[in-house]
Amino acid sequence: MKIGQKVKVTRLRERLSADAVAKIKTNPVGTIKDFRMTDGSGVGVVVQLDSGITTWFFEDEVQAL
Repeated sequence: MKIGQKVKVTRLRERLSADAVAKIKTNPVGTIKDFRMTDGSGVGVVVQLDSGITTWFFEDEVQAL
């Protein structure tokens, strides 16, 4: 995966607000904006969703389009 790549959110591990979950379920597609260290050994991706929300996901929660 690389910055600028389109991805689809395929699952959610972290607790998000009900509003954010609803927006993700309505349109789970977004663009990778950055990477983030998750727990010292993993890497997450910061995704700006087409709905305007920007949040991070574990790599196994998104799928490249």
